Amino acid sequence: MKIKFNKEELINAVNIVSKAVSAKTTMPILECILINASDDEIRFTANNLELGIETVIKSEKCKVIYPGKTAVESRLFSDIIHKITEEPDGDIIFDSDGNIVELKSSTATFKIQERDPDQFPELPFLNEDNYITLSQYTLKEIIKDTIFSIAANDSNKMMTGELFEVDGTNLKAVTLDGHRISIKNTELRDNYGSFKAIIPGKTLNEISKILTGEADNEVNIFFENESVMFKFDNTVMVSRLIEGEYFKIESMLSSDYETKVTVNRKEFLSHVERSTILIRETDKKPLVFNIKDSNMNLKLNTVLGSLNSDLLIQKTGKDIMIGFNPKFVLDVLRVVEDEEISIYMTNSKAPCFIRDENQSYIYLILPINFNPAAY
Repeated sequence: MKIKFNKEELINAVNIVSKAVSAKTTMPILECILINASDDEIRFTANNLELGIETVIKSEKCKVIYPGKTAVESRLFSDIIHKITEEPDGDIIFDSDGNIVELKSSTATFKIQERDPDQFPELPFLNEDNYITLSQYTLKEIIKDTIFSIAANDSNKMMTGELFEVDGTNLKAVTLDGHRISIKNTELRDNYGSFKAIIPGKTLNEISKILTGEADNEVNIFFENESVMFKFDNTVMVSRLIEGEYFKIESMLSSDYETKVTVNRKEFLSHVERSTILIRETDKKPLVFNIKDSNMNLKLNTVLGSLNSDLLIQKTGKDIMIGFNPKFVLDVLRVVEDEEISIYMTNSKAPCFIRDENQSYIYLILPINFNPAAY
């Protein structure tokens, strides 16, 4: 196999598929990238058995001199081509003899050992019955607006995934980590029936990095019992789904409230961000909101110091004093783009809700217990 690569096309393809390469595995072939060149295209594939990615470079962008296929160790290959592509100009010649791959630029030649491409696991085939179509911009926004409340560890597997629930023309995306819930409702272009799946957060993080985010570019998402497949541009990503029944969140959501606060989002964000200066990662101290009439007083006491600030608000209902982990509040304020936000509260022990009138987004945050006399 011999290929003349455009260096930008090569580095882009390797960057995309490298996200599915196993970091630690007992199967050395999973540490590799499969390169399969035909007369009209070059396919790059990586597969860690949980996530697989394949991307294609068309032959008009790279010249296939001799077709063939090989597997190369991903990290070594990536390190080499990143160094080669630092050169100001010139293409890269990729030459494989079935044992050694030679990578040649205008000033350097590298030779690395090949792996047996026949040992490489193929990506699973999915039927395309259950699917939805979104713009890349919309999918990227859904992930951005919800991914922060996915649990970071595997103590509860279900919390490490995101529910995608399709109901006719609506897609509801849900994440939770035991302290908060994020819900994003998106209107779909067509009626796709009803089905749901739990997609691993790691998969969504990786696809978010690959998507261009252009509103004119589409992504098709295909769902099967155990897998999900994303198709966009010249790339296919296949991931295992998390099996099981997702949490019944309906019982946690309520439209009842005793206090409603409307506040300028940017001003609120600025006030909450100040509090993080005084918080260490191990601190459990709440940021306490004391809401009276048209004022929200924010107080924080930590070993590093204290904060006392005031913010103008519009309030309906009762006065309330309630405390939250400021990071959880910040995560919401950084993704919502509305000029003003509305916060709904019942009492100091019950969760608060941040949502818009159409409920296109709903964020639930559990409060932290504190001694009111200390504030």
